[in-house]
Parts: sequence; structure tokens; C-alpha cells
Amino acid sequence: MSEDSGYTPPKVWKWDSQSGGKFTNINRPIAGPTHEHPLPVGDHPLQLHSLATPNGVKVTILLEELLAMGFTDAEYDAFLVNISEGQQFGSGFVDANPNSKIPALVDRSTAPPTRVFESGAILLYLAEKFDAFVPKDHKGRTECMNWLFWQMGSAPYLGGGFGHFYAYAPFKIEYAIDRFAMEVKRQLDVLDRHLAENTYMAGEEYSIADMAIWPWYGALVTNKVYEAAEFLQTHTYEHVNRWEQLIAQRDAVKRGRMVNRAWGDPAGQLLERHDASDFELRTQDKLNPAEEDLA
Repeated sequence: MSEDSGYTPPKVWKWDSQSGGKFTNINRPIAGPTHEHPLPVGDHPLQLHSLATPNGVKVTILLEELLAMGFTDAEYDAFLVNISEGQQFGSGFVDANPNSKIPALVDRSTAPPTRVFESGAILLYLAEKFDAFVPKDHKGRTECMNWLFWQMGSAPYLGGGFGHFYAYAPFKIEYAIDRFAMEVKRQLDVLDRHLAENTYMAGEEYSIADMAIWPWYGALVTNKVYEAAEFLQTHTYEHVNRWEQLIAQRDAVKRGRMVNRAWGDPAGQLLERHDASDFELRTQDKLNPAEEDLA
């Protein structure tokens, strides 16, 4: 452990907008819009405003899985929200999600339109709307809810905790990295022990619990976020890796990962999605928002 930095918190914290770090230009201690910008509206009742961070990918995976099951009413428009440019602080987006985090869903099949924010809430809303991807039996449904809410409570330690201090902080803080690395490895062990006895998170049935957890922890063990697989020795979590590969092979998952993605291999990017044919007709532009999950 390194020596004490000598920092003592002041009696009253004050915001320093130039405090450094990768996201200084968009982070602030107040809510609300910074500028007027109405949300675009597409042709389908389901309107998603998002980015392909782990939280955004959860929802596009579910929508693509619903369409693959034949739920034609799950057709959707997915508009890109560039969080690096602060588009999540536009007035229209703040109306859809007062917390200014992606993803946000607007269901225009209701009168008035229904806003849904927080990725777990969107997954549950869509699963209930289409009566799919939540086990029907009491035990299976309860397990699905257990793991869905486990993810909502656990992932901030991975993203805003470990990921921020390991990959994005302006300087390395040994205590912070050690603290959050320990917690992330504990979480991986929780998953590994559970998946040693279950094919999927809720048992033998694929569900929204898998869709919630996979974009975070699947990306971690395959080194797609933070480049920390060696540091955390993620290859040692045998059952998490087996489950990750099982989910990754699904065609709907492959499509869901592409939607609102604007970085990496151009072949894996679909900036906006308005129709299934967009996967074949996709075009690229120069937009490259950071992959840090601010959502």
C-alpha cells in the first residue's frame, strides 16, 4: 500500500469543473437540461434513445430477442445518444429520463406516451408487455428477479468503481483499485458458483436476468471493457466463461450488440436502427463516443 497522499477533505465540498479525468467536460453535480433539443421520433411505437454501452446493450438485446420470437409489435427505432458530447442533457432526453443516463425508452403505443428509464426497469417493462423472457413458475420468476436486481446493485462497483479507477481516472490510486478489484472478483465468484449449477441465471431458462448481466460481466471476462482480464485473471472463472460463450452465440445478441455502437470494428456498428434491414444497409460516420459506461 502506498503512503498517505496527505489529502484531507474540506469541510464543505466545492465543484471544480476542471478537476481532470476523461469525462470532466460532461460531469457535473446538478441535474436538468443544459440545452433545448427535442427527441427525434421514428415510425414505431417503441422509441429507444441510447448508446451501446453495457446498459444500452441490455435493451437492444431484449428487443432483438423479442423480434426473433415473432413479436412484431416489438419493432423499434433506436436513436444514438452521444454522451461524450452531452446529448443526454438535451431537454427532450431529460424529459424521458430526468437522471440523464442512457438508455431511455418512450412507448408511444400508450396515451399519453409512457417513459421508461433505468435499464432494469426497461427490461422488466418490455418483458411484462410481451409476456416473455421471465419464467412463469414461481421459483424461476423469483430467481430471475433476484439476479436482475443483483446486477443493478452490483454493476456500479464494476463500472463506476473498478472501471473508473483502473482505466479512466487521471492518476492511479492504489487503495481505490485494490478495493474495487477485490469486490469485482468477489462478484465474479458469486456468478461462477451459481453458474456451476445452472445453465442460465434463472436456472435452465434464458431470461432478462442473463440479458442484464451478460453485457457487463461477459464483456469483462472477454476483455472487451477496461482491458483488465489479465489483471483480474478472469479466465479462472470457468462457468462464467462457459455462460458468456453460450449467450454470445445467439443471433439476437449479435444484432443487439451492434445497435447504437459507434466505435470498434465498423462491421459491428449500427449507429441507428429503424428496421431489420438496417443491419444490411448500415452506414458509418465519424462519431466515436467513449466506451466508458456513464449510463
